Amino acid sequence: MADAIRDGDGRREVGDDAMWSLSSAKPGNGVDQLRDNNMDTYWQSDGVQPHLINIQFSRKMAIKEVALYLDYKLDESYTPKKIAVRSGSTVHDLKEIHVQHIAEPNGWISIPLHTDEGSEQVYCIGGDGFCCFTLADGRLCCYVW
Repeated sequence: MADAIRDGDGRREVGDDAMWSLSSAKPGNGVDQLRDNNMDTYWQSDGVQPHLINIQFSRKMAIKEVALYLDYKLDESYTPKKIAVRSGSTVHDLKEIHVQHIAEPNGWISIPLHTDEGSEQVYCIGGDGFCCFTLADGRLCCYVW
């Protein structure tokens, strides 16, 4: 999938350590295309909003940042306008930890994660650890750092 370290800054891509699922996807535009590190492929939802990316880790995982590749010029009305990141120990106790509004993005969007208490990272707890991304619209590439 993605390279182990991006930009030589010491960050490690941990998406390969997770199980990914989507709220919906058109045939040929699912998790594999979302994660294949190819900017010419993408996830495309096939259902009503909200569109969700669910990422489940099998062990406790510290997440400092989420990086998304978005291209308004190619995607236009399908480009996400709002991204909400939630985390919890199960899908039933997800807590919203970040909301970002985006206007006509072009390129990598970095979403630094922190808790209300000011912690520099969010922990997705082991067992049924979930991170969930809610998108207002969109097709995107997503990497979890």
